[in-house]
This record gives sequence, structure tokens and C-alpha cells, in this order.
Amino acid sequence: MKIALVHDMLTQFGGAEKVLKSLADLYPKAPIFTLIYDKKKFGNIFPPERVKTSFLQNFPCAKTKFELYLPLMPIAIESFNLNEFDLIISSSSSFANGIITKPATKHICYCHTPTRYLWIDAKNYIDGLKYNKFIKALLPPILNRLKTWDKSASSRVNNFIANSENVKERIKKYYQRDSAVIYPPVETEKFCASQDRKDYFLIGGRLVSYKKFDLAIKAFNKLKIPLKIFGTGPDSRKLKKIADKNIRFLGFVSERKKAKLYSSARAFICPHEEDFGITVIEAMASGTPIIAYKKGGAVESVSEGVSGEFFTEQNYKALADKISNFNSNNYNPLEIKKLAEKFSKNKFKEKIKKFIEKNY
Repeated sequence: MKIALVHDMLTQFGGAEKVLKSLADLYPKAPIFTLIYDKKKFGNIFPPERVKTSFLQNFPCAKTKFELYLPLMPIAIESFNLNEFDLIISSSSSFANGIITKPATKHICYCHTPTRYLWIDAKNYIDGLKYNKFIKALLPPILNRLKTWDKSASSRVNNFIANSENVKERIKKYYQRDSAVIYPPVETEKFCASQDRKDYFLIGGRLVSYKKFDLAIKAFNKLKIPLKIFGTGPDSRKLKKIADKNIRFLGFVSERKKAKLYSSARAFICPHEEDFGITVIEAMASGTPIIAYKKGGAVESVSEGVSGEFFTEQNYKALADKISNFNSNNYNPLEIKKLAEKFSKNKFKEKIKKFIEKNY
């Protein structure tokens, strides 16, 4: 059986790319097809000889301003010739589900979410882009056309796998397709629980508007207690402008430093609706309790009173109230870490293999 992997773009490393890495390890002979590939960022993770790119690869600024080429992405993903393969496994949060295969080829899509900026968050996506008003005015009709294409492309998939019950509901709503749930892999073995807690709270990930870092910053501006933020992204400058001195931006951090940050924090903050939330599981694998907005993936992974607490109104005052009444001494780091183990990398691989064996 010849297998190929398909991924939207390899331009930034996040949860979706960690899923792809596990799939690539599971099927080491499978080539990886992707629209755009940044060798500087991914050469040590996905070697160039294994990666097959689309015609967009050599377009100007494709790796950094890929949104300029959104209208061409359906054509680009459909241009891949996958006729020699028996099984395609796509890792998709935008375009990879739209590949075209011959009738006998099986296509299993691991869906991180139906395209967020088409179905869920179009306005915030457009507002967050650093382009002038004229260019932004052109985007709504383009996104509408892409939405029509995306709905049609979803019918090409034989089997969907959702990364959470939350995403399963979205797949049903927007694509009218059923899906199985297999939680994404987390390298839980890389994190250690500790009883040595410092006097700071932690939040991190890609600094983009839908992750609601601004809500956390406003809460900690009010509370005047330490907050550390790791990660980079387009909202970095804007967020720094509204943050008081008790808030530290750490930028990109190594995996080793991130593990130390998790294990020493009083709690990890998740103020937005996650598709699933790998950073939440990483914090739990470090024995760190979670304070999360009670919606989305966190509801599936956080056990209230055992591994964390929820706030129900998505505003900074509700978050600030929850933090001010939070006591990390109420939590057992070893119990929290134990709950994280069901999301391990090995369990992901076992479930993916069983699913493919059953459905191929």
C-alpha cells in the first residue's frame, strides 16, 4: 500500500504540525505534499527530499505573506498528482482536504477544524491582517468563494477524523459529515510535574486575535500580579502596547525552557475557545492547573476541581475574578499529570493505526 501525507502549509510550527510529525513518524516512507514549505523552519523536522510543494512555493513572499495567494490555493492543492497512491492522509485546517484523487484511492482527513477564517472568524481574520483598507475590502467576496469551494471539497473525503468533540460538531454543522474523534498527540513524556511553584501565571501560543491574549492582559493589568507570555505572532506589537509592567513577553522559547515555565507556574491561562488545545495538555503534563474559558476543547480535557477551573463569561472581569480566588495549593501536580497521559503521542499513534486498519 502506497501512502501519501498532505498538509496545508509548512510555514509555522504549531499543533497541526505536531500532528503531521506523528503521522510522518508512523509512515516514514510517505511523501509529504504541501502548498508552501519553509525549509529554514522545517528542514530538521521534515527534510526537503520528503516534501513536495505546489507551484506557489516560488511566488514572491509566499512563505510570509501567503494570504496574498488565497484565491490560488484551491487550484494549487488540486494540482497535485496523487494517482500512484492507495491511501491519502490529509492534515487539514484549510485546504488539504480538497485534494483530488482517483476513485480507488482512499482519503482520510484528520481535521483540526473546518477553515476558521471561512466559517467561524472571518471578520477578526480580516481585521487582523496588516493591509490597507482597499485590499481588505476585496477579501469578503474572495472568502465567500473559498467557502463554497471548501464545502464542495469536503465531499471528496472518504473518512473524517476530528481532533475533538468540539471540532466534530463543526464538521457536522459546516460539512454535514460524520467523523470519529482522535485527540491530537502531546509529547507528555517531555514534561515533569513539580511541587516548586513560582509567583507567576502563564499563557502562551501563537499571538493571534482569536486566542484572546488581550483578555488575559486586561485581567492581569487589573490584578497587578505577574503574567508571563511565550510565543510570537502578528498581534505581538499590539499586545505589548496594552500590557503593564507586571506582564512579561518572552517571545519564542525552546521546548526545554517552555517545560520549565509550565512546571513553575501557578496556573496556565486559556481565555479562548480552543479547537482542542495542545498547550493546555502540555501544562497539565507539567502538573500545572488550568484556568480556562468554559467552551471548546478545554471542556474535554480539563477536569474541574482536579486539573483546573473554568470561567463562564468571556470577558476580562470574569477571568480576573477567577484568578483572584484561585489557590494552586488545592491541586495535586501528580494527579494533573496523570490526566494528561491519555493524550500521549503513543496513544494517538495506536488509535490512528486502528482507525486506518478498520477503514481502509
